[in-house]
Amino acid sequence: MSVTTPSPQPATAPVAGLPRVQLALNVSDIDAAVEFYGRMFGAEPAKRRPGYANFALTEPPLKLVLIEAPQAAGTLNHLGVELASSADVVEAQGRLAEAGLAPKPELDVTCCYARQDKVWATDPDGLGWEHYTVLADATVMQQPTAEALPLTENGRTIDIDAAVCCS
Repeated sequence: MSVTTPSPQPATAPVAGLPRVQLALNVSDIDAAVEFYGRMFGAEPAKRRPGYANFALTEPPLKLVLIEAPQAAGTLNHLGVELASSADVVEAQGRLAEAGLAPKPELDVTCCYARQDKVWATDPDGLGWEHYTVLADATVMQQPTAEALPLTENGRTIDIDAAVCCS
């Protein structure tokens, strides 16, 4: 008689559509951008706040974030990978560290109108990539905590308390 060992179950139930790539764009006019991308993808924003919108698309699997920043319009703000749980963020941090990518964790921070756990890595050209999970909705764009570690951009340190959370 053979005994079958059950396969390990994830710590949290899988979330449909996750992980998915996040693309955060700086736009000059949030209303025009929402109209354009809504028409392009045939979808309404999942979240809309002053100067901010995001589309949580299933086809294609994409989290499109629009941040009103007229001084930087038409540029990439940052890239990310939305994950299902905080455990997935910790796993990503370990993988990034093992790969020698100097991950920078930010736990329980408020950014983009959401409480999040995240970890950042910066590519050789200074482009930030975040691996994150949303813990809860928030009423403010950002609210850094003292535990938030500094980010780097183009080889220089950014003071998280002085910066917009995702720039």
